[in-house]
Amino acid sequence: MAEMIEAVIDDDHPHKPPMEREELRDVISLSLWAGQMLLQNGADSQKVEETVHRLGTQLGCDWMDVVVLYDSIIATTLNNREFRTKARRAPGRGVNLEKIVQINDLSYQAMRGELDRFVLRRELRRIDKLSPNYGRWTVVLFVGLACAAFARLFGGDLAAMTITFLAAAIGMAIRQQMALAYFNPILTTIVTAFVASLVASVGVLLKLGAQPAVAISAAVLLLVPGVPLINASEDLLNGQIINGLARGTWGLILSLAIALGIAMTLWLTGIKIAL
Repeated sequence: MAEMIEAVIDDDHPHKPPMEREELRDVISLSLWAGQMLLQNGADSQKVEETVHRLGTQLGCDWMDVVVLYDSIIATTLNNREFRTKARRAPGRGVNLEKIVQINDLSYQAMRGELDRFVLRRELRRIDKLSPNYGRWTVVLFVGLACAAFARLFGGDLAAMTITFLAAAIGMAIRQQMALAYFNPILTTIVTAFVASLVASVGVLLKLGAQPAVAISAAVLLLVPGVPLINASEDLLNGQIINGLARGTWGLILSLAIALGIAMTLWLTGIKIAL
């Protein structure tokens, strides 16, 4: 494999200056670390592959082959006749677009020759420790307002919007607390959907407003797996079939978990509505 890669590079690109073994090992480790953070924070497979390749080649490697899987990254890097292959797991799934943007910027800084591996390590450590842009209760407040706005779009009146706000805010607070305690994300989704829809069902039971049932469906929209489903579509369109199917399956499982939480509420309360 190394000989095949070298042949391609010899034909199309000149060799870059030789790197010490430790330097080559450092470059692939840093590149994979950047890819790991991208994968864990909601980047699609092609973005991860391009960024890892760009960082490795701009920091001195002749070439870098990158394989991005659903929860891991494998890379082979080559410099002259030295090569390294390394894999890195990327367990867990979240969304932090700020980290994705900053890591992407680092790759272009490397392309412009504005950073070396030492600066890259310092910046990756800083990005890894970034706190969320918004506090916990700010997120709770605006998630509640967003779901209330959806209730209005669905035809709900002020009563439905108020109940939706309360239900979604309570559900988001519970979701955050379970995430901090490292509960299984599927269980977290089921519990959050159950609690949010249960609070929203009060409007139906007390017959508050003209369309109180709207609150039940609007209050759980905070759980919709938008990023996994969008990334699944992008991966499929970019030819990343396995990753696309894996992300799509994960999005489907979360959607079923939401439905289960709502079904538990309807069974417990005896409410019969068409969502």
